[in-house]
Amino acid sequence: MRVDQPLARRSAPSSLQCRSEEDQPLVIIVDDDASIREALSELILSAGFQPASFASTRDLLDSDMVESPGCLILDVRMPGTSGLHLQRHLAENGISKPIIFLTGHGDIPMTVQAMKAGAVDFLTKPVRDQTLLDAVTAAITMDAERRAEAAIANRNIERLETLTQREREVLHEVARGRLNKQIAFDLGISEVTVKLHRSNVMHKMEAASIGELIRAWETLPAQMRQAAASR
Repeated sequence: MRVDQPLARRSAPSSLQCRSEEDQPLVIIVDDDASIREALSELILSAGFQPASFASTRDLLDSDMVESPGCLILDVRMPGTSGLHLQRHLAENGISKPIIFLTGHGDIPMTVQAMKAGAVDFLTKPVRDQTLLDAVTAAITMDAERRAEAAIANRNIERLETLTQREREVLHEVARGRLNKQIAFDLGISEVTVKLHRSNVMHKMEAASIGELIRAWETLPAQMRQAAASR
């Protein structure tokens, strides 16, 4: 594996100073041109972010950095696997990492392909420093939001798994906006039993209100919501 070591770290923006070291965003640069990697690393450092650079997509995939918080800056055309192929590979493996393409060989079809696949931006060399830094900031913000949403969803999945099947059914009906008496009729149980199950659901899902319970329900993957509804 070939990775260029970054220079000494500079002060991060105030919005990042409260993060633990392992949560600090990493801007990963993949470009086969060593001078480009060095210039981009210097620019990323000047903005207070931590860069790491690789000469090829293979080198990156052989590292343990691809799933780290942050974003990717990819060249499109490189020896071996291209940036577009890496984008597709990450998506197929469930890695939702924000990607900024930076290339001297872009065209409209290539740009459309990259953006449709979820790229944050598609920039051509040479690029203004501020334009690239704006894209990096947007990508890092996007990644932080995705990770926060994933953490909430995972927490709610763990809570859902503590519910009985009947409690999951009641949760599903509550999320549909059904009243206790309607739920009782649909499930063939008494209204008192529905109230008991709903109370248990609120407790186990750690929801202080029905609105909070519904928001927790909406963070769950669709297949889990469908499974909870089956009986």
